[in-house]
Amino acid sequence: MIAGAEDVKALRKAGRIVGSVIEELKERCAIPGVSTAELDSIARAMILKMGGYPAFKGYRGFPGNICVSINETVVHGIPSDRVMREGDIVSLDIGVKFREYFADAAATVGVGKIKDTAAKLIEVTEEALNIGIGLAVSGRHLSDMSAAIQAHVELNGFSVVRAFVGHGIGKNLHENPEIPNYGRPGMGPILKAGMALAIEPMVNAGTFEIEVLEDGWTAVTKDRKLSAHFEHTVLVGDQKAEVLTKV
Repeated sequence: MIAGAEDVKALRKAGRIVGSVIEELKERCAIPGVSTAELDSIARAMILKMGGYPAFKGYRGFPGNICVSINETVVHGIPSDRVMREGDIVSLDIGVKFREYFADAAATVGVGKIKDTAAKLIEVTEEALNIGIGLAVSGRHLSDMSAAIQAHVELNGFSVVRAFVGHGIGKNLHENPEIPNYGRPGMGPILKAGMALAIEPMVNAGTFEIEVLEDGWTAVTKDRKLSAHFEHTVLVGDQKAEVLTKV
C-alpha cells in the first residue's frame, strides 16, 4: 500500500508494538533455559497490553502467536516446550495488527556464547537488511534492494533463501509487491514514497535450499546448517526510508 497521513499513524503504532516485543524477547533469549512457548506467551501478553493483536495467530491456520525458529529452522518455527540451549541461535518473527493495520519484523539472536560462524551469519544478515533499507527510496527499482542484499550475503560466503521473500504490508499482512532477496538490479516496479514494505533477508550458512517439515509450517535448511532472519517494516521515502519497527 501507499500510506496516507492517517495510515502512517496507525502503521507507526503497530511498528512500535512489534519493535518493543522483539527487544524484550531478545533479552529473554540471551540466557539459556527459556522455552519457545514461554516466549510466545510473553509476546502475546505484551501485544494485547499495548492494544494490538498477534497477527500470526490463526493466520492460514498457524497455531502460534509468533514464530520462533532455532538453528537450522529458517522460518515459521512453531512455539513449543523446546528449551533454548547455550550456543543456539534463535530467530524471532513477530507480526501485529493494530486497528486495521499490520507491521512485521524479525531478528536473530544468540543464546549465551555462540560459535564464530553463527555470529558472522547473524551479523551479515542484519547488514544485508540495512543495505536493503538504504535502497528503499523513491525512484529506485525494487530489485535494486534484492540485488544488493544478495551481493552482500554471497560476498561473505553465505546464501539467500529463494523460497521465501519480503512483501508489501498495510491493511493486509502480505500485500504486493513481493521482495525477493536475490536478482538483478534495475528490474521490477519503481518505488514510490509512502509504500509500506516488509524487507526480510533470510540467509543460510550453506545451501539456499529449504524443506518444509511434516507439520506443514516449519521450514529448515536442506543441509541442516544454520539460518538467520532479519526483517523491518519500512515506509519508502524520498531521501531515505522510515523504519517503523525499530525502537
